[in-house]
Amino acid sequence: MEVCVDEMKISVIVPVYNTLHCLERCVDSICGQTFKDLEIILVDDGSTDGTGRLCDKLAGQDERIRVYHKENGGASSARNLGIGKASGSYIGFVDSDDYIDADVYRKMAELATKGQYPVVQISRDERDEEGNRLPDVCVPPEKVRFCDSETFLKELLLHQADCSFCTKLIRKELFEKRRFPEGELNEDFKLLVELLTGIDGVAILPEQGYHVVCRSDSTTRKRSADSFSRVFLDIVENADRMQEIVDRSYPALHEHAVRFNLYQRLDYLLHIPLSQMSGKNDFYKRVKRYLRKHIGDTVRNPYLTEKNKIYLLLLTAAPKSVRRVHGWKMRFAARRQVDKGTG
Repeated sequence: MEVCVDEMKISVIVPVYNTLHCLERCVDSICGQTFKDLEIILVDDGSTDGTGRLCDKLAGQDERIRVYHKENGGASSARNLGIGKASGSYIGFVDSDDYIDADVYRKMAELATKGQYPVVQISRDERDEEGNRLPDVCVPPEKVRFCDSETFLKELLLHQADCSFCTKLIRKELFEKRRFPEGELNEDFKLLVELLTGIDGVAILPEQGYHVVCRSDSTTRKRSADSFSRVFLDIVENADRMQEIVDRSYPALHEHAVRFNLYQRLDYLLHIPLSQMSGKNDFYKRVKRYLRKHIGDTVRNPYLTEKNKIYLLLLTAAPKSVRRVHGWKMRFAARRQVDKGTG
């Protein structure tokens, strides 16, 4: 179905949980869009700090804002509720601690209608809580680029593409039989891969109009010495799903998928607390078995760096000893950084 920009309505879904200090900045950046035909859906996911009341207050200031309150169920369940309530022909997402430039949805809408693209992506940057720029996670293209689905998948497998839904404008009909997986922290990845297998590709804008704010207390960063975020299990499980999809539909990307599997398990082993590296941890044991089975792939894979290969081989041979040494190295580097800053 063709859509022209004058007829397009965009539903912007914002899952909200205990972001009292930054929600207003986020919502203001959406309300201030130069593209005006917006429906702004705030889903309060059981906030306990007064954020829910702020949502209601903001709705009273702009008639385009609709608020839904629900029991806490995670970002995926909040997004899924928003999808069910959305009336726009395209859907966008913004995390409540992030913010966007004023022309983001106008630029994406114009590109979507010009090329009749079902998915358009704006580029992003990362900021700390003081607004300072951080190194780019995803390098933007130099000009507008159409990336076919197989190439986008390949770049995902090489950790070069952006898997976030927050940087994308997506035709609503793509969500007719799809929703975000609930109970997972790496929720964007699985659904994006499903979407990619059903479309020709993604049109990407070079402008870094979406600003990701890296909060020290965010869901994926909270941890004590013995805590372990669910996200590191999810990335391994997503890698296994990806391998199945690739081997079934994109066999030319087999080695890319193997590299992705090995890299995700490396990430897991570099974050799991030493206290959980035991024979009682079935998931940990499965990760070790996978690495032992794929020693040859680790050595031969052309898409792993030499540093990746060394770490993987050492962790395969003596995971706990390597983790101890890695921990000492990281603590020493952190102390040197502190000394440099105070010297």
